[in-house]
Amino acid sequence: MDAKPDPSDAAPPPGDLAEREAAYEKFVWDNLKRNYLGNYLHGMLGMTGFRLVNTPTFLPAYLHQVSGSNAIVGLGLALQQVGGVISPIFGATRIEHRTKVMPAAIWMGSLARLAVLGMAVAGWLLKGSQLVATLLLMMFLFGLFMGAQRVVFSLLIAKVIPISRRGRLQAWRNMTGSSIALVLSYVAGRWFIGKNLFGNGYSTTFVFAFILTSMGLWAMQFLVKEPEPPTTRAQGRFRDRFRDLPRLIGQDRSYAYFLLVQMLAVSARIATPFYILYVGQKLHQHGAVQMGATLGLLSAAFMLGDTVSNIGWGSLGDRTGFRLVLLLSILTWVAATVLLMEVDHIWFIALAFVGLGASQAGYNMSAQTMILEFGSRDDLPMRIAVSATAESITATLGPLIGGGLADLMGYDAVFAISLGFLVAAIVLLITTVKEPRTARLAAI
Repeated sequence: MDAKPDPSDAAPPPGDLAEREAAYEKFVWDNLKRNYLGNYLHGMLGMTGFRLVNTPTFLPAYLHQVSGSNAIVGLGLALQQVGGVISPIFGATRIEHRTKVMPAAIWMGSLARLAVLGMAVAGWLLKGSQLVATLLLMMFLFGLFMGAQRVVFSLLIAKVIPISRRGRLQAWRNMTGSSIALVLSYVAGRWFIGKNLFGNGYSTTFVFAFILTSMGLWAMQFLVKEPEPPTTRAQGRFRDRFRDLPRLIGQDRSYAYFLLVQMLAVSARIATPFYILYVGQKLHQHGAVQMGATLGLLSAAFMLGDTVSNIGWGSLGDRTGFRLVLLLSILTWVAATVLLMEVDHIWFIALAFVGLGASQAGYNMSAQTMILEFGSRDDLPMRIAVSATAESITATLGPLIGGGLADLMGYDAVFAISLGFLVAAIVLLITTVKEPRTARLAAI
């Protein structure tokens, strides 16, 4: 059953469309400073907290510690992605007809943060199989609400931040957020986890993540002023919009190939949960204190790569468009993976994690920004949703397959498969995907 009409669903006021477009553009620029600050604080604090959860060190190591199984690690990451398969499309159908999406952003953001808090509380209250099962459930819910959140927050940025400023906004918020997360990652690994602070260092880490991300959500709620767009889609049923997806994808070949590049790149994350486990095996580390110090160092190295690369990625993207950023980030990903496989000294391993952090920063920034530049504004929520769903489908299967392969064939085989996906993504990106910003300007 469709939801009841929301007061914000009302059609735009009558008048000439050009006048409404001009008024919309004026609102965006008049409120740019406060909207820039609101999105900056939300992104910086949100990134700081969520990186403590999503960095390929803490959560995989925790799952492996409580379960003793590579397959469970893979299952957890897969469940997190399963949550994000359908929720983006469902979320898009709930907001694409609305003139204001902030209420949905607050709800989805709050629920995602509560899932992180659930991981923390479970670590203190539960043991054994109950703890494993609850962590898997919380990871599924986290992915579910993050999938819907991705759509509404991306749409909100597209509404309030001009295209020429998005790269710099993401660069500065990512750089400062990653800088804070870098320090916190080292502290969390060395002191929270290494010293088992408050009885469970991992739970303590996740509580810090919950607090920081909640602060970011509050900042956005109080600062951002959202304009009403000149046009919106009519409200449609979920199944009708779902059936319309082939048309949406097929009307722009470059966009369709971009989705394939995304799916290949995300498939390469088959290896991501096992980077830190591979290092522990290579260095023969087992004790909590020893492993905690390594977790802190490599988490900090990953964050350092993210931090120092963001300004470069954002500036380059604003100047040239983000297709080049996407290409360079995937090339960096390949180089860092090869380095990780070939070295056995901790400082060279740390350098590989710097490269992995830089590549993930560039990939995330380019993928999330490019999708805003294809096609029409009215179809933007659904394009974001399709992109998120395409990533989630491949990201769901990857960790499951990776966990099984790691148990049967070892980590090197998993990394080799990951490299194959990345090379295929590079070839497809170079040969089939056009820069959407250049195409848009040529059409004007």
